[in-house]
Amino acid sequence: MKIAVIGKGHVGTALATGLKRKGHEIRFGHRDPKEPVLDAAKWSEVIILAVPYRTVKDVARVLGSAVDGKVVVDVTNVLGPDMELAVGFSTSGAEELQKLMPRAHVIKAFNTVFAANQSTGKVGKEQLSAFVAGDDAKAKQTVMRLAADIGFDPVDAGPLKSARYLEPMGKLMIQLGNTLNVGTNLGYKIVKG
Repeated sequence: MKIAVIGKGHVGTALATGLKRKGHEIRFGHRDPKEPVLDAAKWSEVIILAVPYRTVKDVARVLGSAVDGKVVVDVTNVLGPDMELAVGFSTSGAEELQKLMPRAHVIKAFNTVFAANQSTGKVGKEQLSAFVAGDDAKAKQTVMRLAADIGFDPVDAGPLKSARYLEPMGKLMIQLGNTLNVGTNLGYKIVKG
């Protein structure tokens, strides 16, 4: 697939690496004028939004109608300047993004995984779960296939409003990994019995 990765930090680069390994075409969109965000989005079939939460509204404005009819994967950690959740349980960052992009198919995914593990979907030999939430069944299946291509065990997390739970799970990972000094070599895995 043709995939635009908006954001060229650790997360965007890691996801791009994992997807390239399976033959997907990647084009970055970045604040660098040599990699315009809008050009990457227009070229793509899928857009991965891997930017700081504080920039989401500005990026959505720049993307405009280039997202219409496309899958937009929201990877953001919905954190404010104090590193606390910026949105509560009556909505989510992903749902608010869907309001900004009403003709796109917004999917929440990959926000519960540290960048160090996003290119393989694994911690050591353990396969991590990639929780995928969205309202459009076809778009959700597309993202679940991309997650499997990287190496994750994709888990259908239900409708987009499930992002209300996935976003705090991302915050918990940050809390464990960085604040409590457990490190980033950890992740979520659904165990099925």
